[in-house]
Amino acid sequence: MIKLIIIIIFIIFLCFKKNMFWMVQIIFMIMSYLWMNMNVSIMNFFSMSYMFGCDMISYGLILLSFWILFLMVMASENLYKNKLYMNLFLYNIIFLMLMLYLTFSVMNLFMFYLFFEGSLIPTLMLILGWGYQPERIQAGMYLLFYTLFASLPLLMGIFFIYEEMMCMMIYMMKFYDYDLVLLYLSLIFAFLIKMPMYFVHLWLPKAHVEAPISGSMILAAIMLKLGGYGLLRIMMILQKINLKFSYVWMMISLMGGFIISLKCFCQIDMKSLIAYSSVSHKSLVIGGIMTMNYWGYLGAYVLMIGHGLCSSGMFCLSNMNYERMNSRSLYINKGMMNFLPSMSMWWFLMMSSNMAAPPSLNLMGEISLINSLMSWSGFTMITLMLISFFSAGYSLYLYSYTQHGKYNLGVYSMSNGTSREYLILLLHWFPLNILVMKIDYMMIWF
Repeated sequence: MIKLIIIIIFIIFLCFKKNMFWMVQIIFMIMSYLWMNMNVSIMNFFSMSYMFGCDMISYGLILLSFWILFLMVMASENLYKNKLYMNLFLYNIIFLMLMLYLTFSVMNLFMFYLFFEGSLIPTLMLILGWGYQPERIQAGMYLLFYTLFASLPLLMGIFFIYEEMMCMMIYMMKFYDYDLVLLYLSLIFAFLIKMPMYFVHLWLPKAHVEAPISGSMILAAIMLKLGGYGLLRIMMILQKINLKFSYVWMMISLMGGFIISLKCFCQIDMKSLIAYSSVSHKSLVIGGIMTMNYWGYLGAYVLMIGHGLCSSGMFCLSNMNYERMNSRSLYINKGMMNFLPSMSMWWFLMMSSNMAAPPSLNLMGEISLINSLMSWSGFTMITLMLISFFSAGYSLYLYSYTQHGKYNLGVYSMSNGTSREYLILLLHWFPLNILVMKIDYMMIWF
C-alpha cells in the first residue's frame, strides 16, 4: 500500500523537469500493473494498519483510478503539442491520483471525508485551467457549491458517530445500527449529490461540457464513483432507518432515470448527451444500493466499474471528433463515417457497451440490479423497462446521428485516427468486455 503512495509522491518531482510528459504516463501504466498483481484477499481487508486497509471494493476502484489516469495523460496530447502549462497539468493529475488512492484505501471515516473533499480541488483546477469556454467558471462554481452544500452535514454526522462510538474505523461500524433521521440524511446526502441523483444532477452536465477531455474522463470514470463508494460503506450503519426511507430515493432515482433518458434525445451537444446518459445509469446504481440486498450491492459495484470505462471511452470519442471539427454539435458532426471511417467501428463498440449489450460489464451490472430491484418491488419493472429501452434508444440516436447521413460541407477532406487514439479506445474497450470472463471475482465475495 505505502510503496505506491511513495511512488506517486516522488513522481511529483518529474513534473518540473523538461520532456517528462510521456514518462509520467508510462509510470502510471506500470503502477496499474503493479496494483493488478498485488495479493488481494477477496474476503476481508488486507494490509491493515492504522489508516489503510483494502477490500475488494477498494481494490477495483483504485485499479480503475490508475487505469483512467494513465489514459487521461495519453488523451491530452494537445496540451503537450501546444505547450499549455503541461507541467502544471501533470502536477495536478498526480495530486488527484494521490487523493483518489487515499480516498479508496483509508478505513478511517474522517480521513475518508478529508480525501473525498480533497479530490474536488484538482478537478476544479482542471476545469478552470484547461476548459474550453468562458462558462467554465460558472461550471466550476456549480461543481464546488453543489458538493460543498452537503459536505458540512456529512462532517457533523461523522463527528456525531465518533462521539457515540469513540471509534472511526469503518470496519468496526458493523456492530452499530442507528435509527436517527437527521444522521441518516446528513450522511447520505453528500454521496447522493456526488452520484449524482436526479434533482441534484445539474452540476454534472455543466462540468462535463466545460471540462477538457482529461477533466471529463476523470469526472465520468472516478468522481461519480466516490458517491457510490461512500454509500456502499456508510449503508452498513444505516440499515434499520434505510428500510423506512429507501423507497423515497428509489422513486426519485428510477423516475429521474427515465426522465433523463428522454432528455438525452433533446441534446445537441455530444458531451452533454453522454453526461446525461451517465446520470441515467447512476439512477440504477442508487436503486441497487438502496435495496440493501446482495444482488444490488454487487450490481452497483460492477456497473460502477463498467460505466467508468465505457463513459470515459465515449468522452474520448467525442473529443477526437472535436479536435478535427472544432465543434461538438451533432449538426456539424454528421456523416462522420465518410470523414473518419475507421473510427466508426469504435463508436459502435462503445455505444453497444453503453446500452449494456453483451459481453460488457454493464450488462452483468444491469442484470444484477434489475434482479435486486424486482425482488424489492414488482412495480419497479415499469421504470426499469423504460430506462433499459431508452438507454438503447439514445445510444443508437447518438451513433446514427454522428456516423450516418450527409456530412457537413465544411469538411473537405478525409482524416484518419492516429495509433495513439486507437490505443486509448482499445484500452477502454478491452477491460470493459474481457473482465466479464472473471466476473466471479466481482460477484462472489462479501
